[in-house]
Amino acid sequence: MRAPIGDFDNAVPAPEALAELTAPVAEAVRNWQGSVPAEQILYVDTDPDLADTAVFVQHYGADLPELSANCVVVAGKRGGETTLAACLVLSRTKVDVNGTVRRQLGARKASFAPMDLATGETGMEYGGITPLGLPAAWPLLVDPAVLDLSYALVGSGRRRGKLLVPGKAFAEIPGAVVIEGLGI
Repeated sequence: MRAPIGDFDNAVPAPEALAELTAPVAEAVRNWQGSVPAEQILYVDTDPDLADTAVFVQHYGADLPELSANCVVVAGKRGGETTLAACLVLSRTKVDVNGTVRRQLGARKASFAPMDLATGETGMEYGGITPLGLPAAWPLLVDPAVLDLSYALVGSGRRRGKLLVPGKAFAEIPGAVVIEGLGI
């Protein structure tokens, strides 16, 4: 199968690569209910040492910064309560944690979640956290620019491998909230 973006000759439909995914991501792919068929979500095997976005795009293709999206975990705090959420933005932008995210979560303070908390709560590896398979109670805040991509390159739940997901599919993930100004 030829990948719709990048130079990935080893792209396969994600439902055929469940063993390569972390348990929560495999479960999300297995139970996918979106209007985009699960077979259009693709898995590509990649070098785990190249998982960080800047290194990844330098190695795999110059066009990838325009097509890559980052999923980060944030923690909003108010009155001793902590709310965790995931944010999905284009990789060439940054998440507006102190403005848009803080207001959306109704938090007094918001910050990126510590690595051990993010990986422990998601069951995913640092550097591979993806919107598919997040804890059900979490909101997934999505920048609308990601939805405009024909395919977005995101983590697979592990540092090894990436998912190619039709952009519009992210709005169909349970808990997804599309928010203008999330990526700045």
